[in-house]
Parts: sequence; C-alpha cells; structure tokens
Amino acid sequence: MLYIVPTPIGNLEDITFRAISTLKNVSLILAEDTRTSGKLLKHFEIETQMRSFHAFNEHKVMEGYVDQLLQGMDIALISDAGTPGISDPGYLLIRACVEANVEMTCLPGPTAFVPALVSSGLPCDKFFFEGFLPHKKGRMTRLKYLCELDSTFVLYESPHRLLKCLKELALHCGIERRAAVVREISKLHEESKTDSLEKLILDFESRASIKGEIVLVVQGKNTTGKVKKEKNRSTNKYKN
Repeated sequence: MLYIVPTPIGNLEDITFRAISTLKNVSLILAEDTRTSGKLLKHFEIETQMRSFHAFNEHKVMEGYVDQLLQGMDIALISDAGTPGISDPGYLLIRACVEANVEMTCLPGPTAFVPALVSSGLPCDKFFFEGFLPHKKGRMTRLKYLCELDSTFVLYESPHRLLKCLKELALHCGIERRAAVVREISKLHEESKTDSLEKLILDFESRASIKGEIVLVVQGKNTTGKVKKEKNRSTNKYKN
C-alpha cells in the first residue's frame, strides 16, 4: 500500500498519532528532502529507511517504486511540509499508482491553504485554489481570470514576490478588493492580516523585510462584504 502522509507545516505537534504510527511501520519512506525530513523522523524516534523523491528524480525512479508496491511493499510518501501532491512532488507517483491499481490511502493532516482560508474571514463556502502563479508566461492571463471569479481564490507566494503580486492583484481586481496575507502558519511568528489590497500594499511596503511562506486569499468579484464596485479606480497606479 502507498500511504500519503501529511507532515507539519510549522509546529511539530501538528502531526497526528496515526501519521507517526504509519511512518514507523512502513518499509520505506519517500521524502522530498531527506535532510529536512530527517529532523522530523529523529524528533519522533522513527527509524524507517528513507529515500529522496523530489521534482528532479520522480520521473526516473517512479516506475521502480510502483513495482515494489505491486510486489507487496508498504511505502509512505511525505513532502517537506504539508500534504504531498499539493504544490509539492508526489502527484505523478499517485497518478501512476491509481493507473496500476495500487492500493492507497491518504491520511488527513496539515496543509497551508485551509487554515489561511478559514482565518481570512473571507467567504469560504466556495473557493478556487490556484497555488503558485506562473512567474512569466501566462501570469497576466491567470490573474485576469482569477479576478473575474465570483468565489474566493487562494494563491501561494514567496516573500520576495509578495508586493509585486499584491500590486498585480490591485491592478486587475481593483484596489478595494479585500484580501488576506497569511504567513508563517503554525510557526512562532504566524500572522494573518485581512484588508483591502490598497491597505495591504501600504502595510507591506512599510516593512523592512518580509519573511516566511505566504498564502494569499482574495475575495471573489461579486461576493458580499466591504467590496465596492469601482470604475477604473485601479488605473495604472500599480502597473510595473
């Protein structure tokens, strides 16, 4: 069986008893970065053999692991943090296992976008998960599409690109569209700030540095709340 095992995104206490038990009892753990995961395994006294499985080698080694699973081996798949397959390596192996009729189970556990979405205070009965935007080609096309959605949408962003992304959102969504910047989830300096895009830009422009992994949650176009319809108010203020 392939076990898809979420690991903590911050506080190590977020791991479940079931995850620890699974990692102790499988024959092999496939980890995105064995150095990072090694610290987690050492903390919980997990001595299971571990091998690297990441974006640079998954095509090359995937078939071998599928064969081992078909022969009866129990394998756990983990990423550096959160649930494997969500903006992390693992999707290709999971797809291959589905196609080969390998028995699988995905344990519930930590993932960054759910606490960010809930803590934002924005409507979350319907939402669209985008993950990371393209850095160059197709980026503006995706932003225009997202800003026309009626549902809340969720992005992942790096600290050094946060301001650029907020300004691009203001350009396409309007400066009064509400959004949340949620960073360092489940860590010591966790922060969730919800406001208009204009005020979020002013806030983060005033900071000497921005650190931590970031989730952006943006209100949908026609959802109720403190969003006012604008006519060309975004103009070119945040245009690069």
